[in-house]
Amino acid sequence: MVRTIRAKFVIGFFLIFCLSFLVLNVTLKEYIRSSNRSIITSDLIDLKNNSKVFVRQAFLINHFTNDNLYFDQMAEEMVGDLNRATSSDVSAYTVDGILLYSSNESKFAGRSTEDLRLALEGKTTYTITYEGSTGFVLYSYPVVIDGVKVGILRYAKDFSSLYEQTGRILNILFNLALVIFLAAFLFSYMLSRNITIPLVKLTRASTEVTKGNLNVRLRIRRKDEIGRLADNFNEMIERIDSQIATIGRDRDRLQSLMEQEKRFFDNVTHELKTPLTSILGYAEMIRENGEADRVFFDKGMTHIVDESRRLHGMVLNLLEISHRGASEENKRVDTGALLRDVCEAMDIRARRYKKRIVLAAEDGLFVLGQADRLRQLFINLLDNAIKYSAPMSDLTITGEKPATGATVRFTFRNPGQTLSAEQVTSVFEPFYSGDKRFKEEGSVGLGLSIVKTIMDDHNGTIHMDSSGGQTTVYVELPAAAKGGDG
Repeated sequence: MVRTIRAKFVIGFFLIFCLSFLVLNVTLKEYIRSSNRSIITSDLIDLKNNSKVFVRQAFLINHFTNDNLYFDQMAEEMVGDLNRATSSDVSAYTVDGILLYSSNESKFAGRSTEDLRLALEGKTTYTITYEGSTGFVLYSYPVVIDGVKVGILRYAKDFSSLYEQTGRILNILFNLALVIFLAAFLFSYMLSRNITIPLVKLTRASTEVTKGNLNVRLRIRRKDEIGRLADNFNEMIERIDSQIATIGRDRDRLQSLMEQEKRFFDNVTHELKTPLTSILGYAEMIRENGEADRVFFDKGMTHIVDESRRLHGMVLNLLEISHRGASEENKRVDTGALLRDVCEAMDIRARRYKKRIVLAAEDGLFVLGQADRLRQLFINLLDNAIKYSAPMSDLTITGEKPATGATVRFTFRNPGQTLSAEQVTSVFEPFYSGDKRFKEEGSVGLGLSIVKTIMDDHNGTIHMDSSGGQTTVYVELPAAAKGGDG
């Protein structure tokens, strides 16, 4: 396609220049020829006027009753005088076209007699004979004395010098025009090449893009429209590449979320099905046997209550994931006191696992938030630390206010087997259930996702570090201004 454009450029410029050169050459030749005719005509008019004056004077001085007879008798003398006076070859003819005398018959021999024929008819005329760069003129007119035609004078004049001069001028103009047109054609060719080469590159690049290659770039360093077109093309490809990369990341993330969501619902279905099956089984057996077997009755009722509580807890956790606290008003909460209360309550659970909670929290750790949800935040973090810490270990909990006073910071440290970098990155995701080696029976992996939800609702930050046989969770919440409720 682009090669065709380049060929059209070249052929078009070539045809235009050839046609223009031809028209200019023909026009110049015609103009010079017309100019030469004007010069010759003017010169011949002067020649005729001078000759008429000379002939009339001769007739006045030597007047005869018969002018025709005098013209015949004086032809030789008159031709000689006119030849010297006009520097032209002259011939004298009778009114019937008979040659009386000629200063140089060879100049008239073998040439056209059209001018003589027209002069015999009473007309003044001339003919020009071109031979190469020479021009030879035959000029004839009737000699009229007192209204009577007495003879014919015919001149042969060489205008070769005029035609040689105009020929040289024409050659100079021809060569000059040829050089100018060649230079213009060369410039036009270079210009078309300068335009079409980038178009070729652009076409090849766009073809690569249509094939899916987005690594192609145009290397055109120009400051004109083509340069800007190349820059725009590169920027467009970069944006397309960026958008495709973003779409790819979003697609992979969406796929990962869908897989996690499927695992989550599979786990939830399994976890809900197990206690429900157990509750249903004990309930049917108790309905059939009643209190006949008191031991089995007490055991069944205890199992039903425990499983019902576990189901209740799982349902609350599921509801917490979608809860954003829009219906509860934020208040100024003493998180230090709240954390101490939670640690006291969770200490019994820790002792059951042969573990100990060590708390160091400053006073006056106030934040603007929802006390119940912040309590759940601490419960979930402590519960997670208790479940996944090493046996017989101490869990170190700290609460402090940094020097800036803009935030309140809490840390939850527990020794134990560390997590991989991939697990640390994904552990707060809503549907992440983690490695089955660290998963407690009855857990569906909702604890840390609930924590992340609560932190987002309170404009806080949370991150985890797991290395060197210890896992630490850092929690930072905006500190509440002094005063009443928000």
